[in-house]
Amino acid sequence: MIQASPYAHTTTTPVGATNTTTFGGTSGTSTWTAASNVGYNQKQQQEGVNNPFLIKKQPTKCRDPIFAVLLYANVAAILGVFLKYGTPVDQQQQQDADFLSEGADSTTLENDYMGLIYSSIATAGFAAVLSAIVLQILMCIPGVLIKVALVFNVILAGIAALVGFIFGNFILGIFGCIFFAIMLCFAKLVWSRIPFATANLKTGCAAIRANCGVVIISYIFTALACGWSILWTLAVAGIQERLITCEQQTNVNGNPVTVCNDPNYGYFFLLFLSFFFTHQVLQNCVHTCVAGVVGSWWFKPESNGCCSCAVFGSFLRTMTTSFGSVCFGSLLVAIIQALRQLAEQARQNEEVGQMLACCIDCILSCIQAVVEYFNKWAFVYVGVYGYGYCEAGKNVIQLFKDRGWEAIIADDLVGMVLFFLSLLVGLVTAGLGVLLVEVTDLWDDFAPGKDAARVSAAVIGLIIGLVICSILMSTIASSVNTSIVLFADAPAEFEKNYPDLSNEMRQAYMVAHPGCF
Repeated sequence: MIQASPYAHTTTTPVGATNTTTFGGTSGTSTWTAASNVGYNQKQQQEGVNNPFLIKKQPTKCRDPIFAVLLYANVAAILGVFLKYGTPVDQQQQQDADFLSEGADSTTLENDYMGLIYSSIATAGFAAVLSAIVLQILMCIPGVLIKVALVFNVILAGIAALVGFIFGNFILGIFGCIFFAIMLCFAKLVWSRIPFATANLKTGCAAIRANCGVVIISYIFTALACGWSILWTLAVAGIQERLITCEQQTNVNGNPVTVCNDPNYGYFFLLFLSFFFTHQVLQNCVHTCVAGVVGSWWFKPESNGCCSCAVFGSFLRTMTTSFGSVCFGSLLVAIIQALRQLAEQARQNEEVGQMLACCIDCILSCIQAVVEYFNKWAFVYVGVYGYGYCEAGKNVIQLFKDRGWEAIIADDLVGMVLFFLSLLVGLVTAGLGVLLVEVTDLWDDFAPGKDAARVSAAVIGLIIGLVICSILMSTIASSVNTSIVLFADAPAEFEKNYPDLSNEMRQAYMVAHPGCF
């Protein structure tokens, strides 16, 4: 089946004018003629009519404001609960004083954590530098890294199957074989699409490198997410006794278990909803901000820069006029996440059967995955054009009608290589953590011993490296998704502003879909 070229798009002709395109001279630019002589201003106006950004850009106004109000009310409610019921700081200090009064040495207590603190700082700084180096490598050989990541997943599935059979775990071996076969078929099917995914990845990296200030914004929002987790935890800890009563009982095997009687699932749902709602908003704000920055990079290359107007303008739009739309989509996912957590609590309290709880969680997880994937594309339209959430959703549906599996495959291949690189950085920083234990005296006073210090340093290094690199790679992923959308919407502007990248992407698309041009 012949597919429509992403470069094919319609134009609008004013009444009384004939839309004729001629390519003459050496300039290669198009000239518009009308029934009468057309002046310079009218020509410029005609070109503006054909600009997809000007056609689709929405008027500046607050979209879906009611959902932004809900988010503000949510944060205010948790803050109020914390101020009234949260565990005071002086109470924690008193607990530390009681611990010291029982005979613990304050110097030993401090030294126990010195290795943890300094190792965390060292691995975080190293991970940030290594992530920047990995980004440069990604820009140089994106196609090679995509192939390596794809082959790595196939090999990993094969190793899992082999380990399962060697150690007598036939369930792991069978599932490993199934996933090995699936990944092998997937690699064969998408191999011809790798050049197009490579071109999209290179374009996304170029946009972020030209506007690197958006990476700083992503780290700021990550810090806000950590702060929100701490605030929510302290607030819930202060009212836990009012929500649920727990007691020690003995199960059928005679083992002691903690059973919580008559939990108020209505309150639990609201608390879980509050937690996930805010986290989803913070995560999606970064995605929407990146989409707006890439949109400015695509249409207005003169606005590029580390802390340029493109970065600040997109951030302001995300936090003001588009904030309600971000909250709208985030609330949908948060409701599903809260329901899943509620089902898990009911399963732990043995109020629903294990099989029923498993089925409920499976259904909800599938729905959550679909909504999250839909949001990922919808927020691109919110960030670039300023659509409300529902209008953005209609454009997502149209995108998949026009591009189908091509967008999904490119996104999946890019996500695969970005996770592979994040994991690689995490493993390297884990090795650095172990190295610090061996060559420095930071962990000498760690009470559990040297072996425990190595394990702790490795785990801390892995987590810190994985998180820091994942934040950078998430901005790349958002940039790539935006590039896929804009290549379908505005290929002519891409050709005009970035001819080399445009030619590479066009050639890659022709390889995947010969005869479409």
